[in-house]
Amino acid sequence: MAKFDKAFRKEVNEVHPYIQGETEAEVKRRYGLKAVIKLGSNENPYGPYYHAKQAMIRSVTTSNRYPEDDFIQMKAVIAQHVGLQPENVALGSGAGNLIENIAKMVLNTGDEVLIAKQSYRLYREASKLMGAKVIEIPLTNHFQFDLDQFAAKVTKQTKLIWLCNPNNPTATVVNAQELRQFIDQLPDHVWVVVDEAYAEFADEGAIPDLTKLIGNKRLVVLRTFSKFYGLAGARLAYLLAAPKVIQAYDTVTEPFNTSRIALAGAIASLQFDQAQAQSTLAKIQGDREGLIESLEILGCSVAPSQANFIFAKLPDDVPSATEICEELMKRGVIVRDCTPWGYPNHIRITIGKHAELERFLNVFAETLARE
Repeated sequence: MAKFDKAFRKEVNEVHPYIQGETEAEVKRRYGLKAVIKLGSNENPYGPYYHAKQAMIRSVTTSNRYPEDDFIQMKAVIAQHVGLQPENVALGSGAGNLIENIAKMVLNTGDEVLIAKQSYRLYREASKLMGAKVIEIPLTNHFQFDLDQFAAKVTKQTKLIWLCNPNNPTATVVNAQELRQFIDQLPDHVWVVVDEAYAEFADEGAIPDLTKLIGNKRLVVLRTFSKFYGLAGARLAYLLAAPKVIQAYDTVTEPFNTSRIALAGAIASLQFDQAQAQSTLAKIQGDREGLIESLEILGCSVAPSQANFIFAKLPDDVPSATEICEELMKRGVIVRDCTPWGYPNHIRITIGKHAELERFLNVFAETLARE
């Protein structure tokens, strides 16, 4: 962690920079490769979908203008999609932008924040930057949120709880009924943010519909177009909350916090690309189950996945995830080393296209055989 001089806010010294997955370009340069398969950043290899691409191409000609009615239309389309009102919707340039704005909107210095120790790391850093005290609660041995421990840690100073469902990097979900009960029983002074970035990849019924709880509690739900709709590079996400929360969010966020191109692609995705999206979902879910079976045959232990990625423990005789990931990259395959989350023997594999997964499995099996 870099240390900065006193010219910066003191909280800057407490924050770790976000560490992204390895990029194709960097791995090509490092190892002199001509082709690389990237299965480390949970991107959707099938997107953007047809109508989204056409809409984004058309929108390029208006890129000299700030978004105007695009925002209004986008909020209306999202509201119709989720069964709420446009007043319940706010936008951001990706889920990270939403997270940072929520922290800015809610947290004061000294507030307590509860997060899972093994979850998306930006929750911690965004909270610490606002001067909050972050309390980390380990996942259970089955990679689940320990909601009883979360409830036990709530005090009068607790201001915010971050929950990632499905969780990153474990791909596991909270029991739907237990999550509803947990939210319902929270004291009124506690905010809870449920990040559903990967929810569309889950099996039917695995993720609770929290929209009916919005307004009853200090509840905020985050969703993104990066994953399911394959618009990670366009940068657009949205949050669902009570109208007064949306008003506060729109006050603290920067104006025009997404682009015309992203808005055009997202609107088309929801209005015209649902059939292609559902077809893609069937492919990803099918390949997810096939990948789990193949990894188990190779001696891995795999957590139940409800996302577009797999969280796998390496065989016991493998030295470390870091070494395996390095060997795979040398051969042109990128997966995610889970050591930074405290899992030095686990890797995270994105569900890519079928041929990419076959390539990964062949290289992985050969790498294991040499260990």
